[in-house]
Amino acid sequence: MSEKNENVLSSLQIVCFKIGTEEYGIDILKVQEILKLPNITKLPKTEPYIMGVIDLRGRVIPIADLSIKFGIESGNLKGNSRAVVVDIGGKQVGLAIDSVSHVIKVKSEDIEPPPPIVKGISGKYIIGIAKMENSFVVILDINKIFTTQELTSM
Repeated sequence: MSEKNENVLSSLQIVCFKIGTEEYGIDILKVQEILKLPNITKLPKTEPYIMGVIDLRGRVIPIADLSIKFGIESGNLKGNSRAVVVDIGGKQVGLAIDSVSHVIKVKSEDIEPPPPIVKGISGKYIIGIAKMENSFVVILDINKIFTTQELTSM
């Protein structure tokens, strides 16, 4: 029985999504919901990556564009764009992405730590890189994407 429990703990379910042409993932346990990107109310004098806020069943949720936050080229958010709502330190934040592709189950031994070339600011956002059959998925650490100061200003 304990062997079976170890197998459960040694794998993660990852929600995979695209920003531009790159595939990223977040642990499914961190995702509260995925929704079609709704109408966004823009806010004055916010960081460039803050698109604005949405009303999610009576709650005001900030929406952050990950392509701008990460400095990568996006497919320019269109009709099939999504928002992945996550809880970061007790605050709900919507992460605007180009599209959600699928959910995968990854064994922990198939997750490599970020390579040394990915040091600095971008490396702190990454838990690891999951090896798939013929591609990679960069697994993000949502708790490190925004600083405490950034979260309080949202």
